[in-house]
Amino acid sequence: MKVLVIGNGGREHAMAWKISLSKAVEKIYCAPGNGGTSMENKCENVDLDTIEELLLFAKQENIDLTVVGPEVKLVQGIVDVFKKNGLKIFGPSKVAAQLEGSKSFSKDFMKKYGIKTASYEVFQDIEIAKKYAENAEYPLVVKADGLAAGKGVIICESCHDAIKALNEFMIDDVFKGAGKTVVFEEFLDGVEASILSVTDGNVIIPFISAKDHKQVFDKDQGPNTGGMGAIVPNPYCTPEVLKEFHDKILLPTLEGIKTENMDYCGIIFFGIMITKKGTYLLEYNVRMGDPETQAVLPLLISDFTEIMLNAIDGKLKYTKIQWKKESSSCVVLASGGYPGKYETGKTIDIKNAKSKVFVAGATAASGILKTTGGRVIALVNTDKSLEEAIRATYRDIDNVKFDDMYYRRDIGTLYK
Repeated sequence: MKVLVIGNGGREHAMAWKISLSKAVEKIYCAPGNGGTSMENKCENVDLDTIEELLLFAKQENIDLTVVGPEVKLVQGIVDVFKKNGLKIFGPSKVAAQLEGSKSFSKDFMKKYGIKTASYEVFQDIEIAKKYAENAEYPLVVKADGLAAGKGVIICESCHDAIKALNEFMIDDVFKGAGKTVVFEEFLDGVEASILSVTDGNVIIPFISAKDHKQVFDKDQGPNTGGMGAIVPNPYCTPEVLKEFHDKILLPTLEGIKTENMDYCGIIFFGIMITKKGTYLLEYNVRMGDPETQAVLPLLISDFTEIMLNAIDGKLKYTKIQWKKESSSCVVLASGGYPGKYETGKTIDIKNAKSKVFVAGATAASGILKTTGGRVIALVNTDKSLEEAIRATYRDIDNVKFDDMYYRRDIGTLYK
């Protein structure tokens, strides 16, 4: 088989690596890929960006399977285009991708199908939104309706904070259109969990749970990022929590997908909040999470490629997904200043690293890696003991160096 993986982050490196382990796969093209994928077994980077370029390449190279990493292409409708041209592609349709592409669409979907979620209001007029903010209860969550690279959520402690967020989203347009519509959401106090799942539109099979660490500083302080690390499984996902998730979130979501005829074949990522009042759905993502993917896939025993093909062929109900009885620890090494301004072009030195190294924001030339992004590298270790997996990852950080490197020093340690 020849496989095309679309995207250039750490998530795509992890996916390409896992796909490369399949005996059925001969060649993987990463579009555009990064410095890590360029050095991965069976992988070759190809400089492609638009849906038209990707479609032409898939046809010319007789690609057997296309896997979409980032959400933007899904929201743009790449799956519909590829299917129309008779190509196998793993991902939801343009309509289904609105579950991530529009917060208001997804919240309305949750409400319609009785999915347990926080109360909310949607605004397109800033003056009406400001009046609501003056009488709201705080903390209050303000979300940009559209795609904002995981950064369009602000927890506001006061009316002043909410109005500042509204001005940034709706007037300053910091998310280039994604914040022109905003969602005000009830604040839920609890612990977040990420549950990646696979669906063919008829069944949903959840993967092992994960705990992302969104905020940039230790002890969950500072602004949100794309994710500074993850542990798997999530210690708070008890059997009771997972049963409530299955009964009150997963099953009604599946009912909605079927009822709406969404043509959903791909990953569905449930971001949930575990509270004293029960388990709530925060959001859907319609693709693998980052850095959850880097932490989850090393624990997968089953053939990832086969799982995706079974989903495309509508055979998930016959598919059993096996996992190692281990834990995983992922720590992201970032450029100093991220998620704000940061410098790039720093040379990365990796010597004797025992961890699995997934590259996110770096290119390779003549075997030399140089930084290109905010999140640069993820180090991942697995072990029967979560504590030992965490220790192994932090020990290995000394083997990776680049100027102004930053990382959280408490990934996984808050959850005992």
